[in-house]
Amino acid sequence: MSTKLVTAARLSLGLVFVVFGLNGLLHFLPQPPLPADAGSFLGALVATGYMLPLIKGTEIAAGLLLLANRFVPLALVLLAPVVVNIVAFHLVLAPPNPVTALVLLLEAGLAWAYRDSFRAVLEPHAHPRPASAGVTVATVAR
Repeated sequence: MSTKLVTAARLSLGLVFVVFGLNGLLHFLPQPPLPADAGSFLGALVATGYMLPLIKGTEIAAGLLLLANRFVPLALVLLAPVVVNIVAFHLVLAPPNPVTALVLLLEAGLAWAYRDSFRAVLEPHAHPRPASAGVTVATVAR
């Protein structure tokens, strides 16, 4: 993927999550009517008192990281379960829309573009690194 395409994808995904994350907390965009099951699901998230703010806060934080081009692999990892749930929600409870497909494609494309960052996470037999001789927490903190 070219650098310009990766940048456009990163900025687009970041913008989508910042805008829709803020909308989930501030309600500035009109919400179309939802099927009964989808409304019940969202009502249950709201009723917990913490789940919807947690999800929307994660969307905003990860979106801002993408826009700032900081910790992009971390932002993609934070957004992966959110994207899976958005896709599942629109496949099972509410009609799919173009934004759902766009978000899935952008997340997958960026994950592929940053795939080298995930190499250690995908190691089937990972082992912790031994502490280096002479390195202490105080040394690292300096």
